[in-house]
Order: sequence, then C-alpha cells, then structure tokens
Amino acid sequence: MRIKILMMWCALLMAQAANGANTPPAKVTKATAKSDSSQSSHSDPQQQVAKIDAVVAVVNDDVITRYELDDHVRAVVRQLQKQDTPLPAADVLERQILERMITDKLQEQYARENGVRVDDTQLNLAITRVAQQNNFPSLAEFRAKLEADGVDYKKFREEFRGEIISTRLREREVESKLIISEGEVDNYLANKARIGSAGEEFHLAHILVVVPEQASAEKIQVAHERAEKALSQLKGGADFAQVAAGISDAKDALKGGDLGWRPGEGIPPLFMNELQNMKPGQTSAVLRSPSGFHILKLVEKRSGNAPVVITQTHARHILIKTSEIMPEAEAKKRIMEIKQRIEAGADFAEQAKRYSQDGSAQHGGDLDWISPGQFVPEFEDAMNKLQPGQMAAVQTQFGWHLAQVLERRNTDVSEQQKRQQARVAIGTFKSDEQFQDWLRQLRDRAFVEYRLEEKK
Repeated sequence: MRIKILMMWCALLMAQAANGANTPPAKVTKATAKSDSSQSSHSDPQQQVAKIDAVVAVVNDDVITRYELDDHVRAVVRQLQKQDTPLPAADVLERQILERMITDKLQEQYARENGVRVDDTQLNLAITRVAQQNNFPSLAEFRAKLEADGVDYKKFREEFRGEIISTRLREREVESKLIISEGEVDNYLANKARIGSAGEEFHLAHILVVVPEQASAEKIQVAHERAEKALSQLKGGADFAQVAAGISDAKDALKGGDLGWRPGEGIPPLFMNELQNMKPGQTSAVLRSPSGFHILKLVEKRSGNAPVVITQTHARHILIKTSEIMPEAEAKKRIMEIKQRIEAGADFAEQAKRYSQDGSAQHGGDLDWISPGQFVPEFEDAMNKLQPGQMAAVQTQFGWHLAQVLERRNTDVSEQQKRQQARVAIGTFKSDEQFQDWLRQLRDRAFVEYRLEEKK
C-alpha cells in the first residue's frame, strides 16, 4: 500500500514537471534569512535578496523562507490547474500550504532526532521502482526525463526521501503499535452484512476539519463552524475540490480531497451508513468522528467483487539488512555466501536461524503461505519466478534476501480473505486516526511562530 502511495505521489510530480519547475537558490539558513531581511532598503539588490529570503515561519530551530513557500505554492497551483480544479483564494491557499510545510518540517526534525533516515542506496532503490512502474527502464532515463522537463533532480530526490521518511514514521509510531482484536473483526463483518456493502466500491472525496486532542468546547465549536461553512459553500454551488483545497486539513486537501476508489470493506461504518443513502454526485451532512468533522462526496459507485480463489506460495527466506554499518555490497556478499553453503548441502532452516535478521529466523525463515500482494513487489516478483525447491537472492528496501519456494497451491480463501480485508480496513481507519493524533501531538509540543506579515 505504501509503495502505491509513493507511486501516486511521483505521478503528481511528473505532472508538475510537464509544466516546468524552478531551480532554487543556494540554501538559506535562519541566520542569513534574518540578516538579509534586515538590510538597508537603499540597495535594490539587497532588497531583492531580503524579499526572497524573508522568514515566513519559525519551526523550533528551523525556518521556512518566503522562497520555499512561493516555490511550493507555484507547484500546487500547477497541480490544481492540471486537474482543472478552481483555485481557492490566494491567501487561503498560501496558508494551507504553509501548514503542510510546517507539518513536514516537524516530521523531518523528529526523524532526525530519532535516527529515522533513508540512505542513498534505499532512496535509489525506491525511485528506480517507481521509474519502472512508470515505464522507464532505468533510473538514468527517468532522471533525464525529469531534467528535460525542468525539474531539479536533487530537489526531487530530497522530496521523495521526505515522503519515505514520513511513511516510516507512521509505521514506527502508529502502525507497529496497532492492535486489532478478533471481536473487532467480528463486529466489522456483522455491520457490513447488516448494511449490505459486500462487493461494492466507492469513489470518494472528502473534507476534514481536525479537532485537536483534548480540545476545549470553544475549539470544537470553531472547528464545527468551519465545517458548516464549507458545507454552506457546497450547497451554494461551490466546487468540492476548490473548497477542499481551501479548508480541509487532510493531507489530500491540495488534490481536491479526492480519495479515489475505496472498497466498502475499507470504509468506516460511520461513513458507510451515510453513503448507503447517497447517490453519485451528492454530498453528505457534516459528520463527527474522533479526529474531527468530515464532509463526504460520493463521486461514483460500482460493483467490485474480488475473486476468492488465489494462488498462494509457501516460501522461506533469510534476510541480511542493509544499514550504515552493513553496506549493500557487504550484505549481498553475505547472502551469496549463505546461498553457496546451502547449495553445498547446508540446511536452509539452520542457516536462517543462525544468520537471518528477520522475525521469521526462529522458524527457520518460514513465511508460511503467502498471498498475492502480501510482500513488497521486488520480493514477490522474484518469488513468483521460482519453481518449488529453487532459491534466488533478491534486494528490497529492507536489504538482501535469499528466498526459496517450497510449494504452491490454488485455494479458496473467501472466509480468510473476508477477515483479512476486515483487518486491513480496521487497521487503515485506526492508522489514519492515530497518525493524525500523533501529528497533532507533535505540533502541540513544537514552537511555531508565523511571520507571514513580514513578506510584503
């Protein structure tokens, strides 16, 4: 799922590239920003530098400059125009984008302080994967295309790195701590059966007005009034995407709030109950959830029954993780040495218990029966090419693996699939809620000072 999100994000950048991009100036530090903005107005060149480098927000010990904000605004405007989305008022859009930049800056700081990083090898692997999914045979050709369209490749890489870090923070701080009980799965399936959403898919857009954790009654009322204002604008004929871009606090706001197609199983009961009474094109009333106030738009609806007979693979693996102290070349060398020992007669399970750095090591590297889409594409693609008994070394974002296929089967997984889909749906909803809570807590602990008034 995360890989698909990165691919969608990359596609948006490619759309922006088609319309051109600006090359940024040298990096501006907090000190130089303050210094330049205080220069005498008698010198025109100095005035221009001050205007470009003025600080628009202080985020803990970092700053966001006027140039950085303007650069982001230009990119988002190009994106919205590409989608034929009416633009919100300039000051509203600017504030929305600044809020996103502050959130991104806080995540970047937290990652740096807690040792969450993406090295160049991991970054190259992720970009190569996206390039291939966009029909570019090599990273070099993908880079050439970006640069031909005027995109600064170094800047592109750092933005992509930031997206991966954000995903890892979410996995570390939220998803790794999620607990989904069997009772929750039972209740979810019972509710789905009651409202009759089996096999249906919904193309949705939404607007979210976040309510801070432990918010006062006054703050809750202010958030509710913002949501009601948005609904009033929609009832008055305003474009949904335009209102979302100007008001919504959701990460997809600047994409017009478009959530794409969602299976009925992946939609929270609160929303599903509302959607059952809506027709395509209609907008919901203001809905309240623990994270805030929501407005839904049902764009389209369709039948989407998934197959229940699938091919599963029973496989096992040995993983040597790459890190700063375990370079890619050394990890690959170790995997190949292990492969040679197994080919010479060593027991795979014993080698896995001794050397694998994965949780499956204690089980001899056994991954049990694997369904399509359960593992990252690189591992699954390599595994699918193997016949039972064969082994192959494969590189993924986690490091170097030695994968071996034991057997394959076609199986009816209707019941297991229903429960797994329910778990994914519950997990997605919980993850979204809890990640928003985590970001709010991160923001509450931060020092943020706005200086937008200094730009003019």
